[in-house]
Amino acid sequence: MTQTPAFEDLLALVEDRSAALRSSVAGSPDLDVRVPSCPDWSLRDLVEHLTEVHRFWAAAVVAGPREKPPTVAPADDTLSADLLARSATATQELIAALRAAGPAVDCWTWWGDSDVPTTSGAVARHQVQEAAVHAFDAQLAAGTPQPVPEVVALDGIAEFIDISHGTAGPWPHNPARIGLHATEGESWLVDLTTSGSHPIDGQHETDADLHGSASNLLLTLHGRHPLDNLRSEGDHATLENLLNWPDLG
Repeated sequence: MTQTPAFEDLLALVEDRSAALRSSVAGSPDLDVRVPSCPDWSLRDLVEHLTEVHRFWAAAVVAGPREKPPTVAPADDTLSADLLARSATATQELIAALRAAGPAVDCWTWWGDSDVPTTSGAVARHQVQEAAVHAFDAQLAAGTPQPVPEVVALDGIAEFIDISHGTAGPWPHNPARIGLHATEGESWLVDLTTSGSHPIDGQHETDADLHGSASNLLLTLHGRHPLDNLRSEGDHATLENLLNWPDLG
């Protein structure tokens, strides 16, 4: 099974995927164009969102352990009014906070109910995925969609299972075992029961399976691609239930 990238590599990937988002936006002649995968947002909204996300998580890491999310101070009025410049500054603020903390500092996260640590390292890992999926959103809106880089997508599938499924609560359908199989050679098996989602090791019989590139699997889990973008086997209704759970909004 693919290992999560080292902490310093995660920081580089946050920076890389955030820059990819800004590059796509910079190449678009219209910042008010709608984002097909986030139809309530324009490209401008997407950049503003990433900026706010980076500033929030920088504050969360700096604040350390706490029961409630931190209050983020208003942006410095002396900062550039340029949309992309403010985004780049926020990304650097996040990277600096994470690097200063290292990977093992406890901090507030929204995934406390999962088995994922509530640490700065887990924040870095999640922010790679935040930036990567939204970089795809920006590319899609700009008409230049690109696959999520392999190293990001492979870890992103495991992270999605750990956090998004891990915080979703009881599986609301008949118990099922589902396999996710990337053409790059990695597979994940998940048991879904009234006690929630539980990844399992080894080779086991499944009720349904999805096959595709790591990028397509990740983007389908995040609701960016339809189910028929992947090769499926087994019970189709179970796979549809999986992709609608949790409700990503």
